[in-house]
Amino acid sequence: MIEKVLLALSGTGQTRDMLKMLMDIPLFQRANVTILHVVPPQVTAEGMTEKLEAGGKMLAQAVQDLNLEPHRISPILQQGDPKDVVCRVAEEVDTDLIIMGSRGLKRIQAILENSVSQYVFQLSSRPMLLVNDDTYVKKINRIMVALDKSESAKQSLKLAISLIRDVKNGQLVLVHTNPDLKLKPGEITANPEADPVLIPAISEAKKLGINYKCIAPEGKPGERICQVAEALNVDLLVIGSPDRRPSIAKGLPDLDRLLGQSLSDYVRVYANCPVLLVR
Repeated sequence: MIEKVLLALSGTGQTRDMLKMLMDIPLFQRANVTILHVVPPQVTAEGMTEKLEAGGKMLAQAVQDLNLEPHRISPILQQGDPKDVVCRVAEEVDTDLIIMGSRGLKRIQAILENSVSQYVFQLSSRPMLLVNDDTYVKKINRIMVALDKSESAKQSLKLAISLIRDVKNGQLVLVHTNPDLKLKPGEITANPEADPVLIPAISEAKKLGINYKCIAPEGKPGERICQVAEALNVDLLVIGSPDRRPSIAKGLPDLDRLLGQSLSDYVRVYANCPVLLVR
């Protein structure tokens, strides 16, 4: 159950629209929402005053747009480094989901440009829904989940099913990519119903009466996942993002994954739809 949502409001992108679409899904209809806007340090007192006033207006507009019962929405305006504040507030409110905008910066560029979403993506243990600034947000009817044998993939499937099971005319797209599979040119599936990774997911979908489609493409997983998402015009992509860093590195960004070694990092940059990263 999604009971607490943290919307990190930057003033750009379509995160508010994304949250409004989610609120149409039964799983979210009782959720409480914290809207956070962070004002970074300013050079002058006048500059800080101006930014705080603008932030207050932005929060007020977001509250009005979401149109939730007053007891279900909590606007927060804070000063500080947005990266640190988002992570801290996510822990303080014990959120079940963080929603953030993203510029979709690639690899080293995200480090050099001090990307807030990249930082939070690396260091938060909470599920995150990233919405690239140039992504068109749609009503959620088709949810795709990328599967493998990992525990985070199992959690991804569980959440995807919870999201889609009560959506009228919804469809669950199950995808498992195999980099070693050899197919004929143009062929994108090799009897996906028999794929051992997909079989448990198919069984669960059938048991719950969920309309599903399964695909088992060959090739590089990141590229193929993004290609399938675009080809099928999915509205939301769910993928596991396991935290593999040792405890000693919790306070530091994982440079290997920042540099593009992570499947979930590749997908969050290149997918043409909102991406839900499950820890």
